[in-house]
Amino acid sequence: MSEKDTISIHLVREALLQSCAPGAATVEALSKVGIDPALLEQPDARVPATAYARLWRLLARRRDDEFFGMDPRKLKSGSLAFLCRAAMAQPSLMAGLETGLGFLSLMLERMPAQLVRQQSLAEIVLLEPEPEPKRAFTYFTYWMIVHGVACWLAGRRIPILAIELRCGRPDFCDDYQVMFSDNLRFDRPRTRMIFSADCLDLPIKRSPQELQRFLAHAPANILVKYRDPESLATRIKHDLRQMPPDTWPETEGLAATLCISASTLRRRLAEEGQTYQGLKDSVRKELAIVWLAEPQISFAQIAERLGFADASSFYKAFRKWSGSNPGHYRSLILNEITPGM
Repeated sequence: MSEKDTISIHLVREALLQSCAPGAATVEALSKVGIDPALLEQPDARVPATAYARLWRLLARRRDDEFFGMDPRKLKSGSLAFLCRAAMAQPSLMAGLETGLGFLSLMLERMPAQLVRQQSLAEIVLLEPEPEPKRAFTYFTYWMIVHGVACWLAGRRIPILAIELRCGRPDFCDDYQVMFSDNLRFDRPRTRMIFSADCLDLPIKRSPQELQRFLAHAPANILVKYRDPESLATRIKHDLRQMPPDTWPETEGLAATLCISASTLRRRLAEEGQTYQGLKDSVRKELAIVWLAEPQISFAQIAERLGFADASSFYKAFRKWSGSNPGHYRSLILNEITPGM
């Protein structure tokens, strides 16, 4: 079993916190779905995503709640299926998301949400009524449902530019970064997910048979469909993050450090649906998004750090990567643009 098909025991522990009594009840539930209860005491342990999915279904069935008991109102069994069925009947992803968010806002008392389109950027904002933030697992479970269903409706992964959360940073973030984005920002004024608005115009073309297959494997398919922490591309991106962009090697130099030929490198990346240039652009985009959230760093400084000849070249590249210009993204991320209520 590869790591991409597993999740951390931390997520199992979080799932049990409000949905299953400690002690004998927890031991019984874990044993029933094939998870060794002793793993709860091993912080580095990982379990199959399929086992986590079985646990989710078991707890949802027993509590009649698909949201692990984390809201005063239950997200009753069958809610995910109803959400998908209602959303897939819409003509576009925007309409599908609005339908799904409307349903979740109706079902959950403390998680009302709004989809806001701001020119080339879009955000889903949680309009939380109470001053105290929820725990990170609550937010990420909500995003798992919303983002997972959105990707399924669109038929492809929807890249997340940033996720901001009102809560503090939890002790464990690795799986959340793999599932969603490296750009997770905590202790923010509000909780929201930011992504490029161009995907909102994608048509929805899903059949009842596809819905049946999707639901049969949920939420395991949502958790692992787009993950591959052991891939060559992931390894290369990790290495690139450790170096200033102006020192990144050319294809031949990178191949030499990997002890393979340049042609083999290109072939292996192609097998993963990647190119070296695409990986470099991906890491540059990640770095740009992080630095754009720091108002004291000018666009010219960001361009220089990323290895661009000038700010104009950076502007063009960022628009190509994200569908938005850097100034608009910075305004949004720094809360200078607020959604209409």
